[in-house]
Amino acid sequence: MHYRTLGRTGIKVSPYCLGAMMFGADGNPDHDDSVRIIHRALDAGINFVDTADFYGRGESEEIVGRALKGRRDDVVLATKAHLPMGDDPNERGNSRRWLVRALENSLRRLGTDHVDLFQIHRPDPDTDVEETLSALTDLVRAGKVRAVGTSSFPASDIVEAQWVAERRGLTRFRTEQPTYSILNRGIEREVLPVCERYGMGTLVYSPLAGGQLTGRYRKGRTVDTRRAAYGFKYLGDERRLDVVERLITLAEKADLSPTHLAMAFAIAHPGVTSAIIGPRTMAHLDDLLAGAETVLPDELLDRIDELVPPGTDVGTLDMAYAPPAIQRTALRRRTLAERTAA
Repeated sequence: MHYRTLGRTGIKVSPYCLGAMMFGADGNPDHDDSVRIIHRALDAGINFVDTADFYGRGESEEIVGRALKGRRDDVVLATKAHLPMGDDPNERGNSRRWLVRALENSLRRLGTDHVDLFQIHRPDPDTDVEETLSALTDLVRAGKVRAVGTSSFPASDIVEAQWVAERRGLTRFRTEQPTYSILNRGIEREVLPVCERYGMGTLVYSPLAGGQLTGRYRKGRTVDTRRAAYGFKYLGDERRLDVVERLITLAEKADLSPTHLAMAFAIAHPGVTSAIIGPRTMAHLDDLLAGAETVLPDELLDRIDELVPPGTDVGTLDMAYAPPAIQRTALRRRTLAERTAA
């Protein structure tokens, strides 16, 4: 396994980051099996593990903590906070009040005294970014966090946070975790260039487009999978399925599996540090590891560019972040009385 520097932190990480979202009741409920999968990944050279308090409401962190006993110093450990962890309205968000408490809870579940990367899982329009950065700065100075990052932040929010950190002398966000795959290349337009400009590392999630680039979801076929049971709309998006069919043909001509094509594409971009893999079973992990040495030649990348032009998305993932300006109808429609031009 080759290693890359995580932005300008000096931390070396593997191009594959082991995502732990599938460990626990939301994916693999067998804790022993999940631990074996984590150990297999570490033995293969993966030294980067990403989880979040929200995954299984802490269950994923507990499994990761158990798996890392005796191996903690060999792993770059990342977790996240922001999403709801209870009915209390203050058990979520990016306030100092919550982030300090959320980190303490995560450290307890992970069985460690620090995390290498503490990420803000989503933007929080209700919280001043200076409030968030001030709290994170104190956590870094307390030795409980080595570096801080973001997840699903728009380019404008990333830039604002960098400026606030510089003006106020606060800890800067060192990483960003956006969605990125052959089907969702929107971050190539602004997010990745901005991250490169500020020396931020990127660990991209859903490089397999929520499972669509594994070859299991085909046009005209019904697939009984865990994702299908959740009713995700993107799985039935005809535009995405049309491109998937063409990508499968492209992969077959290159003598590659769709999964290996997708993973090799994700880590080929110079702005991408690591791509997060989220295996639920040992078979899933072994298949991903089997493609670790795959290199896509320029000719093949050119063909992918023809199918999905750089900087564009083919539909969206249901779990992708949408800012308030998109989510809230009132923010994108004037009142009836104001809509007339005369």
